[in-house]
Amino acid sequence: MFNQDIWQEIFDTIKKNKLRTFLSGFTVAIGILIFIILFGLGNGLEDSFSKFFTDDQVNTIRVYPSKTSIPYRGFESNRQIIFKNSDLEDLKLEFKDQVEDVVVRNSYYSLVTYQNKYNNYQIRAVSPGHKAAEKTIIMRGRYLNEGDILNKKKHVVIGRLVEQDLFDGKNSVGKYITESGRSWRIVGVFQDEGGDREERNLYVPYTTRQQITNSDEIDQMIVVYDKNMSYRASLLLENEIEKYLKNKKVISPNDNRGVYLSNTGEEQENSRKFAKVLNIIISFIGIGTLIAGVIGISNIMVFVVKERTKEIGIRKAIGATPKSIILMILQESIFITIVSGYIGLILAIFILNSIGDSLMVKYFISSPYIETHHAIWATVILIFFGALAGYLPARRAAKIKPIIALQQE
Repeated sequence: MFNQDIWQEIFDTIKKNKLRTFLSGFTVAIGILIFIILFGLGNGLEDSFSKFFTDDQVNTIRVYPSKTSIPYRGFESNRQIIFKNSDLEDLKLEFKDQVEDVVVRNSYYSLVTYQNKYNNYQIRAVSPGHKAAEKTIIMRGRYLNEGDILNKKKHVVIGRLVEQDLFDGKNSVGKYITESGRSWRIVGVFQDEGGDREERNLYVPYTTRQQITNSDEIDQMIVVYDKNMSYRASLLLENEIEKYLKNKKVISPNDNRGVYLSNTGEEQENSRKFAKVLNIIISFIGIGTLIAGVIGISNIMVFVVKERTKEIGIRKAIGATPKSIILMILQESIFITIVSGYIGLILAIFILNSIGDSLMVKYFISSPYIETHHAIWATVILIFFGALAGYLPARRAAKIKPIIALQQE
């Protein structure tokens, strides 16, 4: 129940002891402010890791041919394994129930020319599914399609920075570029969240490239599995693909080389775990700051109660009950803690919003934030401990006999 006299007394006490009130409030505000900022920075760091390592589609397994390291079934060690179009088709057929697509990627470097401008770029000979696997974003025109693959078209999709280099940023769709004496028609321009390096690439149909080189070899296959598949199931699929390819290519099951597989789901899981550990460390530092704040409040309240011991003795001498004394001190403690806590909360959220992406380049922290319910719970916890910090010394003081309290200096 609201008691105007008690609240008037609390405000009078606060006015008379401005420095003490400020120190109590400052301890609470700085504790919640540091905790929320650290927690927000941890969230920003975790998000940065997630974004950085998910530039490519997560549900993919990249398969590379390599050299064997041990002899097997009459074959010597150090044998170069080669993937061909038949391996691509066999892989699709063998794992058709678990795999959505198997993408081809052959890479090479070449000089690309348009009129009097030229530069050396990486060209990737790919199949249409490469767009989804790399999360390629089409800005203008289109990506390579099945018609380009079947008809071995000399069509090319160029990166945003390639267009900027050769065409001064003007629309290049429909124009022709020259590479190794051959003309390629630009059908699209793309951008990529992977950054400048990715946007200086060009994509051409892998079948066209194979026709030019008169070879059906494949440098890399990207297996796109069901996106609803669990992380654990993707690891089992990775092992099955490795076993199948080793058997097909006559590679020893004990050979760690021959074929190399990289599961992007596993990479993301590892990066997420690493970011989680960093976030936990940061959160512990923040919790330590909160605990330090609670200890600070407790120390101040002990001093406050000790300072008011004589006053408490007078109140008890004129009939005040221990309960009313505890309530008086407790209300003052809770009021200061609530006001200061929410000042720290609002200030911390304002600082996090002001930071934005300014820490991305140096510290790899993007848009730090804290969810509202986390911030409120942290503040409520601090308020609870602030009340507890006021209650314990008040309870001890309320038990002191009036005659002893009045003798305190």
